[in-house]
Amino acid sequence: MKSKTSVTLSEEVLSGVKRAARRGESRSQTIERLLQERLTEHAARRAREREVAQINRHADALNAEVADVLAYQEEP
Repeated sequence: MKSKTSVTLSEEVLSGVKRAARRGESRSQTIERLLQERLTEHAARRAREREVAQINRHADALNAEVADVLAYQEEP
């Protein structure tokens, strides 16, 4: 479902939208596509940040576990 809305954009932004448009794509379609691409990138970045934060919270324990495993390896 689509909702109609009104936004005010600078001429510079509108020029950028025009340059980013694909052949046969309306201005609304271009803006929607660009926003969706940006929102997808933003969500992916936030997910990566959460993953890194979780790894960092457990880094000391993980490093200790790796050191323990390495201590059991035989030397050649």
